[in-house]
Amino acid sequence: MTVSHAPPGSSESGAPGTSAAAEHLVRPQPSPEPVPIVPRSARRSRFPRRLRRTFGPLLLLALWQLLGDTGVLASAVLAPPGTIARVGAGLITDGSLPNAMAVSLQRVAVGLLLGTVVGTGLALVSGLFRVGEDLVDASVQMLRTVPFVGLIPLFIIWFGIGEAPKIAVITMGVSFPLYLNVYAGIRGVDSQLIEAGESLGLSRWGLVRHVVLPGALPGAMTGLRYSLGVAWLALVFAEQINADAGIGFLMVQARDFLRTDVIVVCLIVYAFLGLLADSVVRFLERLLLQWRPTFTGR
Repeated sequence: MTVSHAPPGSSESGAPGTSAAAEHLVRPQPSPEPVPIVPRSARRSRFPRRLRRTFGPLLLLALWQLLGDTGVLASAVLAPPGTIARVGAGLITDGSLPNAMAVSLQRVAVGLLLGTVVGTGLALVSGLFRVGEDLVDASVQMLRTVPFVGLIPLFIIWFGIGEAPKIAVITMGVSFPLYLNVYAGIRGVDSQLIEAGESLGLSRWGLVRHVVLPGALPGAMTGLRYSLGVAWLALVFAEQINADAGIGFLMVQARDFLRTDVIVVCLIVYAFLGLLADSVVRFLERLLLQWRPTFTGR
């Protein structure tokens, strides 16, 4: 019996290099380097987002100025932006606009504070307790359907023509959006989270503090943003009640003298104050709701 030994580099059939080729095929190839996938929402655009957000208003102002310069839009109907800027600078220089802003901001702040306390308090009573819901919710829903502007004559009879009816109008306008959103946020908390808290031994106050209130916080912030818009709207009506100071008082005077430029200046101030207040609330949302991942657009 003869045993033949094949030389290295040749197969049993005598084909040289066959085993080497087989080893090359079996040997694992190095894997390519992984390429990181960047989400589309995280990619940087050619233009910064702040620049894109200001492009629309600037284009609108340019079109407005062009219509005013060509005479298509008469100054008696609507003054051009250049005239409005000069008038606004004059109102700031003589101090009338800063004083009016201070008075209006004070009214909004007091009305917003009272409305937040009333609306949130009623929502907590109605949302946390079934008895509270039976006693409070139906009455609030009926009052919510009544236009708060229609209550101005009653407020004048009850509180006179001073600051009280103005603040009462703002308070009424602020309370209902906060009530609806806080109530919906409380009742929208997942029942499984409540059961999990109970299984961990949380008391009723512990459930409210650690589960219900954090779950209702997004709805409360949404209600606060909406309430701020209603507060400025209510202020416009409130400052028509025999006001002797404030932005609304400047608008009433400008209406009597057919000054559309002053009226537009006051409207721009309303808009910027509302935008500033909304920015503050959005900052609070980012600060208080860091635990909640949200979609930021693509």
